[in-house]
Amino acid sequence: MKEARSSSWSDLLPEILGLVLRRLPSLADRVRLRAVCRPWRSNAQLDPLPPLLPWLTLLDGTFLSIPDGKIIRMPIPDKGFCRGSVDNWMFFVHNSDGDCSLMNLFSKATLNISKLDITWLNGNSRYYNSHFYKLMAPLPLESSPGSLVALEGGGRLRICQPPIAVDLWLHLDDITFFNGKLYGLNGNVLSIFEINYGLNGKPKISSVRCITSYPTFTLRPPQPLPGTCLLLSYLVECCGRLLMVKRMIGCNPEIKPCPLESDRTAGFQVFEADLSTKPGQWICVRELGSQALFVGMHCSKSFPAGECTGVEENCIYFMRDYFPANLAADPLSDSGVYNMKSGNIKPLLSETAAVPQHRGGQWRPTWIFPADAM
Repeated sequence: MKEARSSSWSDLLPEILGLVLRRLPSLADRVRLRAVCRPWRSNAQLDPLPPLLPWLTLLDGTFLSIPDGKIIRMPIPDKGFCRGSVDNWMFFVHNSDGDCSLMNLFSKATLNISKLDITWLNGNSRYYNSHFYKLMAPLPLESSPGSLVALEGGGRLRICQPPIAVDLWLHLDDITFFNGKLYGLNGNVLSIFEINYGLNGKPKISSVRCITSYPTFTLRPPQPLPGTCLLLSYLVECCGRLLMVKRMIGCNPEIKPCPLESDRTAGFQVFEADLSTKPGQWICVRELGSQALFVGMHCSKSFPAGECTGVEENCIYFMRDYFPANLAADPLSDSGVYNMKSGNIKPLLSETAAVPQHRGGQWRPTWIFPADAM
């Protein structure tokens, strides 16, 4: 009687391997599975997989996986400080002269930026520290290194091109690309910026206000707040819509010794830019469907939560990255997941996750969205 042939792990059907991978939203877990044997590595790349869990950069240069709370260490450029991100590209500033670079955290591809020259300058910018805090690009960075736009403290907008003389003063709270065009937000005023290049290669920039009115829906925190209410604004592209996200933070100046440590987010309200009329208008958005929003000063992005285990749909993920940055505040001290339906806020990390010890540093907290290209 012939002995039954024992099967090897390497003989696992690709369909079963795909089912296992779809239940692993962590990049580290997927890498470990693919490292078991060569057939697993090749078969694991046959079918598209759900997006990976986002990461949060911490001030000491490490990364925090959301929501499992795993600390991840990756090799990074020397003498560079993270000031923002675009998907899985990190934006580094190397010195006070404006030398910058971009690095893909996973492929290690690097784009050097000699200078980000001033194109717009806020008249009151002398009261702010000149620190970049957001970078935007309309296309994949590999193909559009000349289309980079950075936002600096005090509403200073910069582009990776020679200096331009523009007779325009404008403070911006946030910027984003939407349908290939650059939009900027100042309070509730939404403007669109056209960047055209002449025969001499120098860009010419013009701006048009798209929305100048306040939202018809009154902003109210879900509960009375002690002290004052700080209002932060974000621009996010979500499923073909341009959204303005308002974040309400309760501030109590009477708390000692440091009142800023007591700041807590009380709620959010979301509005969609209706650009079908002139002028446009803000329309209240009450639900996000299967999407989740990750918002921050340095990076904001919509995320297909319905496709990923571990991220909740119809929710807004947030952390502390607002001023003053020089206090090196713990990004988890005012962080959480806001439910659009119930208005409740729950912790950013899962109940089983160990909250990492806060360590100071010169990085800025920002969201990173790993690409599954391992």
